[in-house]
Amino acid sequence: MAPRVLIDATAVPADRGAVGRYVDGLVSALEAAGADLAVACQRADQERYARLVPGAQVVAAPTAIAHRAARLAWEQSGLPVVAQQVAADVIHAPHYSMPLRPGAPIVVTIHDLTFFTEPDAHNPVTATFYKSAIRTSARRATRLIVPSKATRDELVRALGADPTRIDVAYHGVDHTLFHQPDPAQVRQVSARLGLHGKSYVAYLGTLEPRKNIPALINGWAAAVADLSEPPALVLAGGSGWSDEVNDAIAAVPAHLRLVRPGYLHFTDLPGYLGGALVVAFPSTSEGFGLPALEAMACGAPVLTTHMTSLPEVGGDAVAYTEPDSGSIQASLRALLDDPARREALGVAGHARALEFSWAASAEAHMASYERAAAQGRE
Repeated sequence: MAPRVLIDATAVPADRGAVGRYVDGLVSALEAAGADLAVACQRADQERYARLVPGAQVVAAPTAIAHRAARLAWEQSGLPVVAQQVAADVIHAPHYSMPLRPGAPIVVTIHDLTFFTEPDAHNPVTATFYKSAIRTSARRATRLIVPSKATRDELVRALGADPTRIDVAYHGVDHTLFHQPDPAQVRQVSARLGLHGKSYVAYLGTLEPRKNIPALINGWAAAVADLSEPPALVLAGGSGWSDEVNDAIAAVPAHLRLVRPGYLHFTDLPGYLGGALVVAFPSTSEGFGLPALEAMACGAPVLTTHMTSLPEVGGDAVAYTEPDSGSIQASLRALLDDPARREALGVAGHARALEFSWAASAEAHMASYERAAAQGRE
């Protein structure tokens, strides 16, 4: 009999960033596969999860856990109580940290090891917490789930984690949300961005150091500066902490256009990604690289790097660059000058994206839950 699994969705942020897309896509696919689920969530998300997974038992945590410190305290004391109340055979903690006394076998998702491999790319206080949480989970969790083989290998290398306790489960992509847009969707997003049909290079993600935004800005500016109609650069996503990004933006020549719209509505993402000349994602470190996959699903030509997990996602269906600004300049300009290559990449990327589904991810997660439950019975 399949184990009853409690998924802790209380860490999902209100903006439904990458963690939210992971948890939402996973729980929907798990329910479709017939998993026996309970979901703990923030009170503001209770109705959402009741709609998303109508067959699951949804438990709202106290209102106070909207604040991170309170959520982490509740994770230690409240989550094990909820697990007992819903008679969970396995707990899944999908965002690095776990209760020290879970009271049931526990599976923890470790999304990436950048807090160890690129400590300077994170706020020092945040990095200190997550490094401690990851060490604890690597040592105490029943099973660990990672979104790529690269992340598994880093976990073993950086922390000496037992590879026999690590399960690889690639993320999926919601193909109803991320799809090739029609011309009306592209026009609508272009108007909302204030571009009104002007061509652009797109980026989607948090503007944080490991995403390599300063090199992207400098590489784009150098690649397009001499063009008669230079494409704009649009940096969509939340602001991270990086003075270098602000310095790079300040150095952009006056005749070039850079747009920072912040978060975009989910419904705008196909038009935004699919309407771009190129989606540039020159990250130096990724646990998986969901924005690259989502852009591929929208039929966009993608330019990314060979770093960590990104080749596992992109395969031969994306263009690659070294992460320095000079290489980005050369690679981006080569794509801008070659419409046929961009079209071929768009077709290949879309086809490859179809290979990644939340159904396949859910299958890999269920196998991990069953292993954890079996280890618990032992």
